Amino acid sequence: MQFTPVFKIGIWNAWIFSAFFLLIPYSLFLIKRAAYRKFGNPPGMKPSKSIEIIGYIASAIYYIVFLYTIFLPLKLGTAWFYAGLTIFLLALLIMITAGLNFITTPSDRPVAKGIYRYSRHPIYLSQYLALVGIGIATASWIILLVSIVFMILVKIYTDYEEQYCIKRYGNKYIDYLNRTPKWIGIPRL
Repeated sequence: MQFTPVFKIGIWNAWIFSAFFLLIPYSLFLIKRAAYRKFGNPPGMKPSKSIEIIGYIASAIYYIVFLYTIFLPLKLGTAWFYAGLTIFLLALLIMITAGLNFITTPSDRPVAKGIYRYSRHPIYLSQYLALVGIGIATASWIILLVSIVFMILVKIYTDYEEQYCIKRYGNKYIDYLNRTPKWIGIPRL
């Protein structure tokens, strides 16, 4: 890793990772746009301003990093590249699986099948892993540092989302909450 990152536009930059991560999984949601329309705030539940701001900041960080990847060369042929590629492909697999699970679940039930049996927030987990994979593949300490900030913000935001799901789905979600860890590999307390 270098202290000062190299900035140059090129064919073999990290934008390739970003393009795959943004286009392939999100095309699943475009196929079934109703999957997004099925959610609205339950009566009496609206996120606080601070939660909304945290959500916007986390999203902004995520997309700014992907814009930054346009100027960030991959460390092709190095251990950095292969380790980052492996993590990135895992993130892509998790994102696609979670997207398919999400769009095929009826709106009156919480998503609790497939990858959601192992993590309550696999989409956020895949976003974090994608950032880490890109950070390693490009040997960018900036992206790795930003990925930690991203995950802290997501942790705060997911606490609100879980309260939302409890209000929306009631006992079904509480049962799911009690049997499924928040993140893969981290057991419930």
